[in-house]
Amino acid sequence: MTTHRVEGGEEGAERSPLAAATREERLVPDAAGGLLWQPTAETLPTARLAELQMGRLRETLHSAYAHVPFYRRKLDELGIAPEDVRCHGDVADLPFTTKTDLRDHYPFGMFARPRGEIVRVHASSGTTGNPTTVGYTREDIDTWCDLVARALAAAGLKPGDLLQNAYGYGLFTGGLGLHFGAERLGCTVVPISGGNTERQLKIMRDFGATALSCTPSYAMHLAEAARDRGLGPEDLPVRVGVLGAEPWTDELRAQIEAGLGIDALDIYGLSEMGGPGVAFECLGKAGMHVNEDHYLVEVVDPDTLMPLPEGEVGELVLTTLSRRAQPLIRYRTRDLCSVSSDPCVCGRTAIRMSKPIGRSDDMLIIRGVNVFPSQIEEVLMGIPEIEPHYQIVVDRRGYLDVIEVWVEVGEDIFAATMGDLERFQRKVQGKIANVLNIQVAVKLKEPKTIQRSEGKAVRVVDRRKPL
Repeated sequence: MTTHRVEGGEEGAERSPLAAATREERLVPDAAGGLLWQPTAETLPTARLAELQMGRLRETLHSAYAHVPFYRRKLDELGIAPEDVRCHGDVADLPFTTKTDLRDHYPFGMFARPRGEIVRVHASSGTTGNPTTVGYTREDIDTWCDLVARALAAAGLKPGDLLQNAYGYGLFTGGLGLHFGAERLGCTVVPISGGNTERQLKIMRDFGATALSCTPSYAMHLAEAARDRGLGPEDLPVRVGVLGAEPWTDELRAQIEAGLGIDALDIYGLSEMGGPGVAFECLGKAGMHVNEDHYLVEVVDPDTLMPLPEGEVGELVLTTLSRRAQPLIRYRTRDLCSVSSDPCVCGRTAIRMSKPIGRSDDMLIIRGVNVFPSQIEEVLMGIPEIEPHYQIVVDRRGYLDVIEVWVEVGEDIFAATMGDLERFQRKVQGKIANVLNIQVAVKLKEPKTIQRSEGKAVRVVDRRKPL
């Protein structure tokens, strides 16, 4: 067993509820084929975890009330004092926080620590208005490193593995988050960042990268590029991919795993929560384990905002439990998912969240029907003749919204007769209509005619103008 001591004290010792649940990291095998980085914290009994959460939540509320005027005003308006929250049921009485709240207090109005204690600032890449800024104390950075290390260990990484980190560096949290988490674990990191596919493949082979971190769409692009160069999975040294930053389906996972010869695992995070490492898949691939000792999880109805029972799909709401620079209370992520507390084969005891099926604020409403891009992707990835590249083009004709789905197909399809092409096109349209309950137009595109992405894939092109 490998032990990496980071601070003095016995495993499990705590100075306060906000202190780490373990003072040393030990890599021990989990039951799914991966590793546990912080075994005590990752396998806490349910009662102990609930106790830890409530202690940390009370300290978080006291910090937010004392140091963030926004939260002091919100809690005062509701007549709630931090000490009034005594059990998990009381959380539903607390106010929500939204992305708009963060932008309204740009850049540092939501920080709970003075500038002198902030060692780093990241920011989201918002499409309109001010970005959302995220601050970190030194302790926040240390916690973040451990949470990402947990995710990488669950994927089977260990000291000596070489991670090719193809996430973007800079204000985006992905690159540096994976970088420092891998270093904390003891891996060798190649900070190649995104883009330059030719170099990516060369470095991967020459350096002997055993792990890859990037968006799932870029992993698929790398697989396609390798195939075009006559390289098969057996020619690539990578054995596992830690892929996140965009929604993806199990069908796309199968394509990536076949193309690169790897285990493809999801990692979930968002800049407002500190970046990647909020949740992650183990090699059991049965949902993402939420780091519940650092994040309190709720799923609510996006319309009524009332809590939903386990297993029902709703909007994920997160409360930070250990963030010092920027505590966030009941943050509405807008991601739609469900949660499960059923035991996982790996032995971790934290609740698991499903892959997000979409977002409550970007779902498409077409002729009164709610449409999520992930539904269309699931259909397309189940049709062997279709390449894993597509775009959903939304437009308006008169007063009616319409969808076109552009899909790439192999050369053999385009070599068929016009009649065969039309039959295949109708087949795809029918499969999508069966899922969406509306008719969509499908346009077949020749290979490599849909623009590739070296970052997040642009899956939806919305050409509608306001009525």
